[in-house]
Amino acid sequence: MDYFSLALVEAVLAGALAGLTGVLVVLRQRAFFTMALTHATFPGAVVAVMLGIAAPIGAAVAAVALIGVAALVGRVRSQGSATASGIMLTLGFALGSLAQSLALGPVDVESMLTGSILATDGGQVALTAVVLALVAALWLLAGRRLVFDSFDRGGAAAAGLSPLGTEVLALAGIAATVVTIQPVVGAILGVALVVAPAAAARRLVGSVGGMLWLAPALGAASGVAGLWISRSFGVSAGGAITLVAALVFAATLLVPQHRGPRRATRARPAPARVTVGAP
Repeated sequence: MDYFSLALVEAVLAGALAGLTGVLVVLRQRAFFTMALTHATFPGAVVAVMLGIAAPIGAAVAAVALIGVAALVGRVRSQGSATASGIMLTLGFALGSLAQSLALGPVDVESMLTGSILATDGGQVALTAVVLALVAALWLLAGRRLVFDSFDRGGAAAAGLSPLGTEVLALAGIAATVVTIQPVVGAILGVALVVAPAAAARRLVGSVGGMLWLAPALGAASGVAGLWISRSFGVSAGGAITLVAALVFAATLLVPQHRGPRRATRARPAPARVTVGAP
């Protein structure tokens, strides 16, 4: 296969993977965490390139380490998960910048930040296919548990499901996806390809099952359309792919929103009625 055919296959697989994982991100409200995680992969990728190792391996190591930091900060009640994600985002970029300054040779930072899908090889395509299969298996084997915990965490805990175990499953799927698609759309643009198709699907369909079919389709279509735009107009492929994904979501804002799945909320007790009258 020539370079463009490989890139086209990768665009379909990466878009489908991002859309499938995006359903998990949207339902569990982890968009900001995903953005922080995409930035956290940057220093690992830089160090891996400096050492002559594949960038996804370094990105994976960095993601796991910084997730641990975020988990420790998030356990401090006075801080919370949003603060932890913010620290992970800034720490990741700071470490990446520091690693780049220490590099003895040139490091192609632009391709790490915005992706280089046209440089895709067979190994990247195989990695994306394997991770896509693993995320699909995660939904098949633990989908009910993930959805239950996403909509009603208290009810899931009362039913004997470990909140920590469910969170680890979700974070593992998100981290694997972020690391895998980094060579396609980079550390900065990856969050758009993950979140936008799933958010669009949520507006258009009324069930989680429908989202699991529609979001990967929209992600794959965004990848293919962005790649063709890049080839036709000579623009950045990563930028074109994420822009198409964002425009797809923007288009859904023009149509009436379907009553899609929503997180459970606690019912408030009705106020007591006070009757004034003769005893």
